[in-house]
Amino acid sequence: MSNTKQAPKVGFVSLGCPKNLVDSERILTQLRTEGYDVVPSYDDAEVVVVNTCGFIDSAVQESLEAIGEALAENGKVIVTGCLGAKENQIREIHPKVLEITGPHAYEEVLGHVHKYVEKPTHNPFTSLVPAQGVKLTPRHYAYLKISEGCNHRCTFCIIPSMRGDLVSRPIGEVLAEAKRLKEAGVKEILVISQDTSAYGVDVKHRTGFYDGMPVKTSMVALCEELAKLGMWVRLHYVYPYPHVDDVIPLMRDGKVLPYLDIPLQHASPRILKLMKRPGTVERTLERIQKWREICPEITLRSTFIVGFPGETEEEFQMLLDFIDKAELDRVGCFKYSPVEGAKANELPDPVPEEVQEERFQRFMELQQQVSIRKLARKVGKEMLVLIDEVDEEGATGRSAADAPEIDGLVYLNGETGLKPGDMVKVRIDEADEYDLWASLID
Repeated sequence: MSNTKQAPKVGFVSLGCPKNLVDSERILTQLRTEGYDVVPSYDDAEVVVVNTCGFIDSAVQESLEAIGEALAENGKVIVTGCLGAKENQIREIHPKVLEITGPHAYEEVLGHVHKYVEKPTHNPFTSLVPAQGVKLTPRHYAYLKISEGCNHRCTFCIIPSMRGDLVSRPIGEVLAEAKRLKEAGVKEILVISQDTSAYGVDVKHRTGFYDGMPVKTSMVALCEELAKLGMWVRLHYVYPYPHVDDVIPLMRDGKVLPYLDIPLQHASPRILKLMKRPGTVERTLERIQKWREICPEITLRSTFIVGFPGETEEEFQMLLDFIDKAELDRVGCFKYSPVEGAKANELPDPVPEEVQEERFQRFMELQQQVSIRKLARKVGKEMLVLIDEVDEEGATGRSAADAPEIDGLVYLNGETGLKPGDMVKVRIDEADEYDLWASLID
């Protein structure tokens, strides 16, 4: 009979955006390395860690509910993440929480776990932790976080107050992680941060080193190096700085995916000024046209806010006109939500909820028509698809134009012999407003 002591169990709940997911992965990796048994449930867990989101009110509510559920089911709860930056708000509703830390406070979280759960005397699981760490995504794609925080002060956002100013990861460290992911079988890297195009600004784009070679700490240099690894490289959260133009030729040349996630937020100059966002409609449309001339295959994703304080019907119509002219491929839309601590809450003339909802519906109906037009043009074309899931009905994957979770899908009905991570060539047979149906090309 074995007298091996069972590894202590730690429950873990991860909420929020991909950036939070990466934070969760880092904490989980360290817990597993130290020999803890990390479980996705409350049963038998000696403590539960809840990694929260606090970006908009609905996310705050979801986080508070998750904390409450963990307290009810388990009773011993450690809170971390963005909402953790507002300790008083959490304590007011959930005074029995053991400990609270803000975002990317990895060592503090581990210290709190050690305080309430005996640290394993040896690390029996260390050899079982993969070199790339514990990942919460499928094996064939992974998020690569290149920086933390943001230097912008957009009036609708409280990220800088929770995550601080921009801090870029050393480029050698980022590239070493990307190489480990490649060696672990990852086919697609999703580059994320609060502000990807600002990478290196805080260190004045100093030269770092990777494999003994000098590399500039910048988005363009990072893309050049990631391209050498031979994976799909997808750029997210790209603030529309002028130097973003420099990455478009890399997309044309196949070095990174021709996909740009660039949050524009609005089209009215006055609303953009109130948001403390850059850009004019004419200049943005000119840039989009230029990008498409350089790289005709480029997919453009953006997000917009409707119902921002003071938004008039005329200004909302400017946004609709822009959406019609720009013909963006993928668009997300949010109704303005007065996040606690956001400067925009102090602005006059809040837009009534019913008007926000009506504008949201009009916006989404227009964008749906744009999407139908754009996807219909893909019927008959050939493209590569990365398979995400396979079941008894067939396979589901994504093209270069589709990021996981937020964009469309490509369905291959009846193709049950494929497996997740396969890269296959297909011909597009049908399209609807968001998704495609395709057949394998032998």
